[in-house]
Amino acid sequence: MSTRRYNVNKKTIIILGGGVGGLVLANELRHKLPHEHNVVLVEKNTEHAFAPSFLWLMTGDRKADKITKPIRTLVRSGVEVIHAEVTGIDIPNRRITTTTQPLNFDYLIVALGAELAPELIPGLTESAFSFYTFEESKRLQQALGKSNGGNIALVVSALPYKCPGAPHEAAMLIADYFRRRGLKDKVDVHLYTPEPQPMPVAGPQLGEAVKQMLTSKGIAFHPLHRLISVDSQNHTLSFEGKEPARYDMLVAIPPHRGPRIVREAGLTNEAGWVPVDRSTLETKYENVYAIGDITAISIPGRWKPDVPMMLPKAGVFAHVQAEIVAERIADEIGGRTPKAEFCGKGYCMLEAGEGLAGFAFGDFFGEPSPRLELRNIGRAWHLGKVLFEQWWLSPFGMKKSLLGWIITIGGKFMGVPVKT
Repeated sequence: MSTRRYNVNKKTIIILGGGVGGLVLANELRHKLPHEHNVVLVEKNTEHAFAPSFLWLMTGDRKADKITKPIRTLVRSGVEVIHAEVTGIDIPNRRITTTTQPLNFDYLIVALGAELAPELIPGLTESAFSFYTFEESKRLQQALGKSNGGNIALVVSALPYKCPGAPHEAAMLIADYFRRRGLKDKVDVHLYTPEPQPMPVAGPQLGEAVKQMLTSKGIAFHPLHRLISVDSQNHTLSFEGKEPARYDMLVAIPPHRGPRIVREAGLTNEAGWVPVDRSTLETKYENVYAIGDITAISIPGRWKPDVPMMLPKAGVFAHVQAEIVAERIADEIGGRTPKAEFCGKGYCMLEAGEGLAGFAFGDFFGEPSPRLELRNIGRAWHLGKVLFEQWWLSPFGMKKSLLGWIITIGGKFMGVPVKT
């Protein structure tokens, strides 16, 4: 098989992964670069599933076909989409191998996200439901529909994991789901995590606010519980240095790790994540970048005395990082000095059930530690998340529609820049 080659006078930018970061990056590059340059997106799936909606799929508030769209409808004309799985990354020879064809690159951006590895916890694969993939969310929805209550255990099985607010959102939405079914008094929802508080990177004040949200929903919060194993026959959770806990239904955030193909390419650190310059997203290799969940970015402060804090893995950061990398590459190809830098600011809308949500915003590069705040929960934040979902899943040609402008205006009102 011959390697795919392009005109040598053109630059070829290859993006690995069609998640949030990959899609934004492909569209931004195509917008910023002359069409003589090639923008290539490699993604194994033909359909894009909107991950922030998996929680609503879990509770039956979304139908599966309403939160997926073909990848090709979400990218600009002129972006070459190759549906294939990456089988090798050869940095010295600037070459990618896939299940369909080899590709040469001038610039490479790795946006493959985090890989889920439930098999790392004995018994977890056989016992647990999850909402971290499209298929697992559908399976959990069916299980919740058949359940008449009991002990529902949500367990953060290992660190780090995607979307720091997701376990807390899931706990509140599940509690609300049983309330709507008239089973509030027949269910006990427990949230176990190895962390000392909810979202420790956000600081004690925001952590306490989230704990109060959980308590108001009748959810028992169990910090400093590191899961060791699961006994599926006896429905028992074993924790390091803690008493075992029994469950009737187990919903787990499985261990995360960097994809094998990236580890084998020599791009990762000892923990399996890709270190990058926190401002430029460059790896240690020239013209090779990484964005989103696959990255390892240190931030000010320490979670424990000897453990530095890391930037959370969240779609909002992948989105902004993609814009930064696109601008830097376009400037470099255009003969300009790249100046765009990732500033470390981010936000999230924390679903609380009953059509309510909180809004957290902060500066994760703030000294001496990240500065974040949680706005009071209300219906406006929930509506904002719904509108963003609809905007994101609209065909690319609709992105500049009235809905897009609503999102932009809403973002400015909240003090958060949102690009359309």
